[in-house]
Amino acid sequence: MEAWDALRARRNVRQYLPDPIPADALDRILEAGWRAPSASNRQHWDFVVVTDHQQLQELSTVWLGAGHIAGAPAAIALVLPEPTEERDKVIDQYDLGQATFAMTIAATDLGIGTGHSAVGDQERARAILGVPDDHLVSYLLGVGYPADRPLKPIDRPNRRPFDEVVHRGRW
Repeated sequence: MEAWDALRARRNVRQYLPDPIPADALDRILEAGWRAPSASNRQHWDFVVVTDHQQLQELSTVWLGAGHIAGAPAAIALVLPEPTEERDKVIDQYDLGQATFAMTIAATDLGIGTGHSAVGDQERARAILGVPDDHLVSYLLGVGYPADRPLKPIDRPNRRPFDEVVHRGRW
C-alpha cells in the first residue's frame, strides 16, 4: 500500500479475527515505532509486545475502553519512565504519540488493524507486564486483522470539514 493510501485507510479497529500476527509483521510494526521522531532523539519509550491470550484478557481490564484488547491476537504496551518534570512529561507524551501513529500506519500498510486505549490502573498494568514501578504504562495498542472489513482508503471519513479545521495564516 502507498503511504497516502495507508493514511487514508487507517481506522480504529476494535474487533479482530483470531488469526495470529506473523512475527515479522509485528517486528515491522514495532520498528516503525522505534524509528519514530523523538525530541532530541531521547527515545524514552519502551514497547512490550503481548501475544499470550490470558495476558491480553488481563490487560483488557486496566481501562474501561480497553475491552478490545481481550479479542486481539496481539497488543503493544507503550511505556515511559515516570517524568521528573512537567516538561519531560509533555515531550515524552508527544514522542509516544508519534511512535503510536507510526505503528498504526505500518500496521495498516500490512492490512493489520489497530485500536488504542489509555491505561487507568497502573498497578495492575505494571504487574501484568512486569514493568518497573518507576515507569508508566501509558497506552495499549490492540493489533489484529479486522473482523468486519479489510482496511482500504476511506473516501468520506467521519471528520470535521477540512475547511473548518485548516486555518491559513490566521485563525
